[in-house]
Amino acid sequence: MIRTIIFDLGGVIMTIDQQQAVRRFQEIGVPDADNLLNPYTQAGIFGDVEEGLISDEEFRQKLSEHVGHELTWDQCAYGWQGYCDNVPKRNLDYLLDLRKRGYRVLLLSNTNPFMMAFARSDKFSGDGHALDYYFDRLYLSYECKMMKPSEMFFRFVLTEEQTLPENCLFVDDGPRNCAAASQLGYHTVCPENGSDWRELVEEELQK
Repeated sequence: MIRTIIFDLGGVIMTIDQQQAVRRFQEIGVPDADNLLNPYTQAGIFGDVEEGLISDEEFRQKLSEHVGHELTWDQCAYGWQGYCDNVPKRNLDYLLDLRKRGYRVLLLSNTNPFMMAFARSDKFSGDGHALDYYFDRLYLSYECKMMKPSEMFFRFVLTEEQTLPENCLFVDDGPRNCAAASQLGYHTVCPENGSDWRELVEEELQK
């Protein structure tokens, strides 16, 4: 029986706009941003900061070196936060409803300090609530020093939660992430970015 529901952030809870992020990084002087950014798993210094291999300050320094001029922390945040298109209220309300119904609700996200500066602020929900308000626990790649679709990350969550994969539903818009979780025995739902996935989740919960 499913008792724990694990959500991705970008593309599920929050609708993402890859091209807006690319445009913003180009605005601050990163001409090859289109080649550097990925909607699911970042690479290079973008991947390093999401995996916690470098700090946000080290990312700022390395990106400054890459573009040949000094970038501020706020400029880097401006670029990263371009990924956030909108946060549908229906998603946030549904998370609270799941918790009221007794489910343990977790976040498992490939993310970084620049994105979390927005998500963990009272600006996130539009009505004064930070991301943490909606979840029992957040598993963030840069804090855990692991990234999806690594099997290690999914096993880490099971260990921390003291649960079994067959008792967990994983909701992520990345097909590779869902495939990795499914191989370990998780139930999965793989919606498209920005879609209303609530009925798909309910169908899994009723099986």
